[in-house]
Amino acid sequence: MSADAVNRGYEDVAVGEELPELSIPLTRTMIVATALASRDYQDVHHDPSLAVERGSRDVFMNILTTNGLVDRYVTGWAGPAAVVKAIRIRLGAPNYPGDTMVLTGAVAAKHDTGRRVEVAVRGVNAIGPHVTGTVVVELPAVKAPAVGAQGSGA
Repeated sequence: MSADAVNRGYEDVAVGEELPELSIPLTRTMIVATALASRDYQDVHHDPSLAVERGSRDVFMNILTTNGLVDRYVTGWAGPAAVVKAIRIRLGAPNYPGDTMVLTGAVAAKHDTGRRVEVAVRGVNAIGPHVTGTVVVELPAVKAPAVGAQGSGA
């Protein structure tokens, strides 16, 4: 996250607001490393020949990585003060090495109780939708200063 990341305030967010698009290159190294980092040792996530033997065209991304990328996407937009309350996703087309997943999203609802914002998220690759779902985040009441911003010195 950049040093000038802004914490979005609940009052500053509107239903229908679109999040900026995020393109994620899907490298073999990323797919294998994130599966192993999340302790998902299923061979379809790291062994190309066994993945093919089991009916896949190559290794493919695991759900834990997809979940983490969806979280990163929404919290990158919301800011470091956002607290993720729920992530609900459904997988579709596999994420294979050499492709790119493009994440898009929009504010679907605001809930005054707890200053919660529901964001609808979609991640698409060359085959089609890889992930669809929602993320609920709790935001501060008002926009907070940029991370690393200098105070007044009072």
